[in-house]
Amino acid sequence: MSAVTVTDGAPSPAPLRRGGGWLRALLLSCHPLPTVAVTALATALAAGAGGGVATTALLGSAVLAGQLAVGWSNDWVDAARDAAVGRGDKPAAAGLLPVRDVRAAALAAAAAVVPLSLLLGWRAGLLHLLGVAAALGYNAGLKSTPWSWVPYVLFFGGLPTVVTLAVAGGAAPLWASAVGALLGVGAHCANVIPDLDDDRATGVRGLPHLLGRAGSTVLASAALSAASVLVVLGPPGPPGALGWAGLALAGALTASAAWAALTSPRSRWPFPATVAVAALDVALLVAAGGALTA
Repeated sequence: MSAVTVTDGAPSPAPLRRGGGWLRALLLSCHPLPTVAVTALATALAAGAGGGVATTALLGSAVLAGQLAVGWSNDWVDAARDAAVGRGDKPAAAGLLPVRDVRAAALAAAAAVVPLSLLLGWRAGLLHLLGVAAALGYNAGLKSTPWSWVPYVLFFGGLPTVVTLAVAGGAAPLWASAVGALLGVGAHCANVIPDLDDDRATGVRGLPHLLGRAGSTVLASAALSAASVLVVLGPPGPPGALGWAGLALAGALTASAAWAALTSPRSRWPFPATVAVAALDVALLVAAGGALTA
């Protein structure tokens, strides 16, 4: 597929859709599903690690602000590129929302994340800000390089320690950080796979684009499988029945996803299977939350 020319500035506006409204369009521009999912993960980890109501709420607020900044900045930076490939699901690209409004929201969220993070303590705050900065760097250009996976590893790998520093003042166990980093790699691949063709058309060449659909699915499956093993076997003590059951289910899902990707390139199964394994790993990590500060 030949590359689509992307011009600077806002895309030409399309007629506004009826219904909804400005606020709804702005909320849709923040990538609400990953924003809510990551915020819920951090909040659940803090509660499971023994955080009080105030600390857990503050951590959730800091993570929410960071994810809003990341989501809005993505739609701000990519507005012209998304418009070039007809991304009607992106309000700014579709002309339903001025790009300047998305930019203003991103900058406001980025400003809010600094004090909210530092209120967690300077070590937890700086580590969280490093993760958010890495994610913003992804939007700014790292997504188009072979190092596109690095921001995901930095953010998700550091998130357990952000939680434990805020809750108990110490670093998370190595196994928890490794689980987070592996989840980051799996999330990166799973997030990009549906958009590979559109990204290639606009010149984006991150690691998943270099690997292709099958290679990215295999990498995501391998990373999430390793995360499943670590999250079950990493905490002290023998795994319970729930852990073994989760590990078996994760293994079956990842094996089926990898097999489908390698034998049936047009199969739609690998993506939902990979997302299901990621959700399962997150659930197992949250269930092991008490082990983060043990």
